[in-house]
Amino acid sequence: MNTLDMLSGRRSRLLRSAAVLAAACLLGSPAAADAGDERFTVGAFGTLGVARTDNADIGFSRDQSQARGISDHWSAKIDSLLGVQVNFRATDSVELVGQVLSRYGAHGDFRPEVAWAFARYDVNPHLALRVGRLGTELYMLGDSRHVGYSQLTVRPPNDFYGQLPFYHLDGADIAVTVPTGPGLLRAKAFYGRSDEVAPVGDEKLDLDGNMIGGAYLDYQLGNWQWRATYAWMDLKHDLPQPVADARAFLYSLGPSFAATADAMGLKGKAARFYSLGAVYDRGPLQFQAMLGQIRHDNALYQDSTAGYLLAGYRIGQLTPYAGYSWVRSKDKGLTTGNPFVDGLVQIEALRAAFHLDQKTFTLGARWDFRRNMALKAQVDMIRGSPESIYLRPPNSITPQFDGRINVFSLTLDFAF
Repeated sequence: MNTLDMLSGRRSRLLRSAAVLAAACLLGSPAAADAGDERFTVGAFGTLGVARTDNADIGFSRDQSQARGISDHWSAKIDSLLGVQVNFRATDSVELVGQVLSRYGAHGDFRPEVAWAFARYDVNPHLALRVGRLGTELYMLGDSRHVGYSQLTVRPPNDFYGQLPFYHLDGADIAVTVPTGPGLLRAKAFYGRSDEVAPVGDEKLDLDGNMIGGAYLDYQLGNWQWRATYAWMDLKHDLPQPVADARAFLYSLGPSFAATADAMGLKGKAARFYSLGAVYDRGPLQFQAMLGQIRHDNALYQDSTAGYLLAGYRIGQLTPYAGYSWVRSKDKGLTTGNPFVDGLVQIEALRAAFHLDQKTFTLGARWDFRRNMALKAQVDMIRGSPESIYLRPPNSITPQFDGRINVFSLTLDFAF
């Protein structure tokens, strides 16, 4: 079965799942069965996309949530997806939202998943509560990463968003919006738990049960929007092989090597996320600027800093755009103090697997040729050190990789 056949089969299952969700909402309220009832809406969004690179020595994936990457052959897997969303306005202050999504993910297929499933209660015009499955908002624009039509580019900048393997949490959030001067100030706090997994080579890192929390402060003034965010994740599971074997071997050598083995563990430790963002949209001009930092208690994962600038200018139906992004990380120098043991457990290689040092130049154009539909063509020119491999699928790296990748992408985005 080829990739396009697989997409077709998965989308059929997705539509069946969406139909079940829609029926559940309809049956929940007799009034909603009336086709003219505006309280009930069903929408769809998706991307049909193909991409390839010019480098057979390494893979390229959309982010850390995908099991495999693409190389120097055209593939539809990393960007193509289909989503269906159901909204039901139960009362003037209560809304139920469900979203089912089919995309290429951690399991290497397009199995449908429930991306959103929450109830929203507007206490008053300034205070809103949500509970259920929510999209993560660790970074600005992060909860809409799957909706290609809402994005200027083919995909969110890989250097900035690529380290995030999780898209939703099961929990609650509270948002307060108040007029402040000539603008609007919004504060949101969120808390919940993950149920996802992240691919690590041919293995999976279990994220189920990891607690996620955070808050952001957002200010809108005219055509500008600014946001500052802090979030954290408490980790409940350790890394799979080969890290698990390396730690077990160190523990077997005795207490003098236990501290290094402990430092390599994830369980009971945390990752922290900091970000600043600004978005401008007026007339033909669009502009985005983001800066983020990730800090890990774990000694293998390297602390990183990333950012990007993106600008586009609408000329009729066509919007040419250009962007620059970058990411760098710092090795924490993990060692046992014994070079012979370090070599036996390949500590240097394990540390290197989490290194980042690269930049990307992006050029592209978006053509809004029809209402709710857009064609995009994009080239990403990635330039980094040969050691910058963390964002690359580990199974695809060969010794010939020189740190240079050009990615060519074509997509059709739609939202109805």
